[in-house]
Amino acid sequence: PTRRNATMFGEAGHMYVYFTYGMHWCANAVCGRIGEGVGVLIRALEPLEGIERMRASRPRARRDTELCSGPARLAQALGITGANDGADLVVGDQGFKIFDDGIPSPGTPMASPRIGISKAVELPWRWHVAGNPHVSRR
Repeated sequence: PTRRNATMFGEAGHMYVYFTYGMHWCANAVCGRIGEGVGVLIRALEPLEGIERMRASRPRARRDTELCSGPARLAQALGITGANDGADLVVGDQGFKIFDDGIPSPGTPMASPRIGISKAVELPWRWHVAGNPHVSRR
């Protein structure tokens, strides 16, 4: 681990935030054992609340389906920056929390090849709800 990615190698349930291509923040949920460096890139979400605030953060989004349909768009819409690296997603200490809200899933998740990368693109590690218009497209 380096100072930049130390959070990814830390305790599960925390947010690892990194800056990519010198222009975008991206967020991962750390999910491995300490020292493993395992996380899940949060690629997209379907906004249910706070949509006006997201529109203000992403004024170039023409439709609500474009607010969070990609890792950089999602981070921008939610105001995620490097200051949020290490946020506890179980406790929600920085306003970001992953929990079961009791609402049934909108569909059965499906796996497909990964996108936006150059290595191991054939691995079916991209999970999403088929047909959901909020899923990143590339």
